[in-house]
Amino acid sequence: MPGHIAIIPDGNRRWALARGLQKHEGYSYGIIPGLAVYDICVKIGIQEVTFFGFTQDNTKRPQIQRGAFVDACIKSVQEIAKRDAEILVVGNTDSDIFPGELLEYTKRTKAGKGKIKINFLINYGWHWDLTCAFDNSPDSKRMIENIASADIPRIDLLIRWGGRCRLSGMLPVQTVYSDIYVVDEMWPDFKPEHLFNALEFYQNQDITLGG
Repeated sequence: MPGHIAIIPDGNRRWALARGLQKHEGYSYGIIPGLAVYDICVKIGIQEVTFFGFTQDNTKRPQIQRGAFVDACIKSVQEIAKRDAEILVVGNTDSDIFPGELLEYTKRTKAGKGKIKINFLINYGWHWDLTCAFDNSPDSKRMIENIASADIPRIDLLIRWGGRCRLSGMLPVQTVYSDIYVVDEMWPDFKPEHLFNALEFYQNQDITLGG
């Protein structure tokens, strides 16, 4: 079993358009699938899950979309906080786009019994992440210890919904040896078998980390 799974919940806007909705209306439908992933991962013993919320590049989208995905991220974190998890939000808090409601979670925070580590990337940027290493330490040998996302460990399995085969800048250090599984369905159409199929895929991978 992978110890750490990453989730790229893509396809919210395409899902909305296919149903005659406006693009921004799709984001709210991505909250329940995230909670379903949480429930399954706790039940089967996954140690850590990282959700890709939104990137600094995503903030170039129209204001109505920005407001919708920021709101969906806030609600997602707040819902997980009602459960048993150790929550960490990683993102650039110096920007006005970072939601103030989530500042308390930028240090790992235990909710309930803390059964699983749940990370959210919110207003995250790969360049911002890596640049922090050079700002915090001139010693290149300690670069990995000083990236902004240093509290998030290596990702074993990355699952992306929406059919697109790209990382979109997600945690370049932690994903360097990740196995990647792509689900063609859009994120709001999440089904438990998507996750179980990804786990079955992982069982057949040769995990060598380059060795």
